[in-house]
Amino acid sequence: MANLKQVAERAGVSSATVSRYLNGSLSLPEATRSAVDAAIADLNYRPNPFARSLSRGRTDLIRMVVPEIKAPFFAALVAAVENEAFLREQELALSVTLNRPGRESRYLDSVSDRHVDGLIFVTNHPDVAPLTGRITAARRVVLLDEDVPGAIAPRLFCDNDGGGYLAGAHLAAHGHACVAVIGAGDEMHSGAERFRGFSRAMTEAFGADVQITRKSGSYSREDGERHCREILAEGLPVTAIFAMSDELVIGALDALMAAGLSVPADVSLIGFDDILPLDHFATPITAIRQPVEALGVRAVSILLDTDWEDPAARRRVEILPVTLVDRSSVASVASLQTATDPQEEHR
Repeated sequence: MANLKQVAERAGVSSATVSRYLNGSLSLPEATRSAVDAAIADLNYRPNPFARSLSRGRTDLIRMVVPEIKAPFFAALVAAVENEAFLREQELALSVTLNRPGRESRYLDSVSDRHVDGLIFVTNHPDVAPLTGRITAARRVVLLDEDVPGAIAPRLFCDNDGGGYLAGAHLAAHGHACVAVIGAGDEMHSGAERFRGFSRAMTEAFGADVQITRKSGSYSREDGERHCREILAEGLPVTAIFAMSDELVIGALDALMAAGLSVPADVSLIGFDDILPLDHFATPITAIRQPVEALGVRAVSILLDTDWEDPAARRRVEILPVTLVDRSSVASVASLQTATDPQEEHR
């Protein structure tokens, strides 16, 4: 394999000239540039990436930290980040934490130790206080999807409050005043914001007559099924359920099916994320769609383009809009009551 010295000799310039040209720190006359390019092509020269990183003071390697990759939302987010990193000529190191603080701390330290040029950090558990100082010290960290309160870092979220409001307004428009919400609690940024927006929309529509039952936990399918079973077992007069993730939707459907109930004839259902093919379900599910691809693209842009010496830039918060995808899983309360009232069946 050819080396830098051989390229320089073939082009008739010094090794330092070739090195600086390849690193982008030297502009050459057109004739000299053509000679160097021709020598590189003729000798099939490939720069040493490690030496190049040392000379440029950066690795061209960024890291993305996620809790897991089995969940459709995280898998889609990783794919979006990886594609944008490739387009920006960056290598992506993917690290899965399983929500273990020790792993999260270790990966954050890789930025401080200059093993990577920066990090896109995603967590989804509430015990993040020990990470605050590490994130601030690492500097080149973008918080994506969930917050780490107190950390100094740019943040990128979807409009969780707006999405919750859209869900609440949609159910209210169909007459649902007695509803249940399943998902993360107030200890999670996304859970708090989604519930706040949802509650605001319902209160605007029904005032003091609104009845909201909240079941808090994770965004998992298992919790979706468990919470829905609890709602049914408690005999709550719920006519609609707002599930804060695709996986919660599936869990809720499992519980409803096991109880012999159907959507939307017996209960209406609206989700959040819209990553899974909810339109292909037996009853296509109405959902709030997160802009997952845009989140991934923008996260990479923030990481690579932020002026990290600017204190204001390091505290910037960006929120991307969400949309309501109206399908077939929300029915009017009037049709629900007609379908389920025993007296109606005898008329």
